[in-house]
Amino acid sequence: MVKMDVASTRAASHTVPVANGRTSGAMDRMSGMAIFTRAAETLSFAEAGRQLGISASAVGKAIARLEARLGLRLFHRSTRSVRLTPEGELFLARCQRILNEILDAESELAQSRSNPAGRLRVSIPLVGMLLMPVLSAFMRQYPDVQLDIDFSDRMVDVIEDGFDVVLRTGESVDSQLTMRTLGHYSHVIVASPAYLSKRGVPATPEDLIAHACLQHRFSRSGRLRRWPIIRDGAAFDVELPSTAIASAVEPLVALAEHDGGLTCVPEFTVRAQLARGSLVTVLQEFTADRIPFRALWPSGRMTPLKVRVFVDFLSQNLFPDAA
Repeated sequence: MVKMDVASTRAASHTVPVANGRTSGAMDRMSGMAIFTRAAETLSFAEAGRQLGISASAVGKAIARLEARLGLRLFHRSTRSVRLTPEGELFLARCQRILNEILDAESELAQSRSNPAGRLRVSIPLVGMLLMPVLSAFMRQYPDVQLDIDFSDRMVDVIEDGFDVVLRTGESVDSQLTMRTLGHYSHVIVASPAYLSKRGVPATPEDLIAHACLQHRFSRSGRLRRWPIIRDGAAFDVELPSTAIASAVEPLVALAEHDGGLTCVPEFTVRAQLARGSLVTVLQEFTADRIPFRALWPSGRMTPLKVRVFVDFLSQNLFPDAA
């Protein structure tokens, strides 16, 4: 027997005015099916009306409209009893399947609000490969969420391109998007201990001119990223040599770890290397910047649970001091 919420069935029994006539007709049909199913299961218009919170007369009128639309009788009626016609029995079986499908769909949605699950399409900057330890930890904690990751520095249209979450640096203003700052990061100049042992540790920004510098080029503009060097509280430019250039951070980190030279990268991308000592920082007193790292997703009254837990997890694990 189909089990339906009385309040929702009562709401369905009334025509809701909408702009789209096709939608209104579909709602009328669903209302009629729900009332017919309850009447067929109880074999009493009065009992069906009592359970649905409407009058027996309203049940009878809804059944009559349904029969008129179908062009056949669903019930045999007498002063003493109501019973289904053969066509009514066939229609009841189909209505029960349809209404049970609706209940199952509602149950699945309710479960998704309590258990993060499903495909999560994410756009991550090209530094994203260096976030893999955190993303792997997220997958272990939420095995029912399937990550679909696009690594790109291009400006994506979050809604048109179908992304659930986009991670980006810098400022972003879009009234259609919800934005959360996960934390802030700074760039650091790093090199391997073996490289510094061989070439010496730079003591001033000018010393960089005599070193192998591994530089990052923006893939969209072709410009080299400026190293955030300061002197006396102001930006200080040094004409750096370009021993190697890459449009992604990962190869620069790898080259630096293999004694290839000095590179300037976001601190969180080399946190593991600094912890294990394969890279060390230099010129810390001459570098200073603070860049926001943000998550953006389509605005709505309710943020999907899979999006919420993903954003929370990144904030807590990428920037634990800011969480």
